[in-house]
Amino acid sequence: MTPAIAGFTYQRVPVADGVSLNAAVAGSGRPIVLLHGFPQTHLMWRHVAADLAADHTVICPDLRGYGASDKPAETGAAYAKRTMAADIVALARTLGHERFALAGHDRGALVAFRAGLDHPETITHLACLDVLPTLDMWEVMRGTTAAVGFHLYLMAQPPGLPEQMIAAYPDGFFSHFLDIWTNDPQAIPADVRAAYLDACRDAVPSIVADYRASAGVDVDHDQTDRDAGNRLRMPVTVLQQDWGAALGFDAAALWSAWAPDLRHSTVTCGHFMAEEAPADIAKALRDLLAR
Repeated sequence: MTPAIAGFTYQRVPVADGVSLNAAVAGSGRPIVLLHGFPQTHLMWRHVAADLAADHTVICPDLRGYGASDKPAETGAAYAKRTMAADIVALARTLGHERFALAGHDRGALVAFRAGLDHPETITHLACLDVLPTLDMWEVMRGTTAAVGFHLYLMAQPPGLPEQMIAAYPDGFFSHFLDIWTNDPQAIPADVRAAYLDACRDAVPSIVADYRASAGVDVDHDQTDRDAGNRLRMPVTVLQQDWGAALGFDAAALWSAWAPDLRHSTVTCGHFMAEEAPADIAKALRDLLAR
């Protein structure tokens, strides 16, 4: 039986032609949407979501192409973060929320970032966990330190080879990241880990499409916004591992260029911070919502 977030109800919500998202919903009060990263599903928010649901409406979807959400074919801009951000706005609107706070981790943070730029009248508060904006990421990845992002380059390749290679050994590929990005392996129990692997095994083409978009159309969208001087207008919180110095760049400075109202801090844990340090993340999100 697939694990679920205790106390949350599940529904499929149409967000675009032929695309519905699987979403877990609970609580009441000011809404906040929580977006998962790679190689996970909405389950990564299980601890934080339960905390926030005590006094907020909490919505935890699987992104398009992931988990139990629909996985459209990679045509046009199907996996552009602009498209995926529009999914989230449509999801919240269908659930009755014209304005909402948004927090994302990893891939979900890139969707949240794009939603903040494209829908400033809709996103009231924004949190991005352990990621850089796409344009900045490609600009700082260089030399031997870029080896940590080998998967970014693999999945940026034209359709065919990346999908075939990953599909040949999906559990090994996705387990690699669950292993090396986690400081506390106990933070992802066996049933949740199995759910992540099951979900990824069934979504290789769409996951690759998501990453491929970040080496193409997503860069174009970010560059257009940078050139136009577009910035995030809402209060922004960025939480990251203390890895900036090790990789040779100033993450806070990069984020500040996009977010005038920024609070940037580091969290002592691995990449999967919502699972390894849920109390810290919940507090940071509550602090954000109070701004």
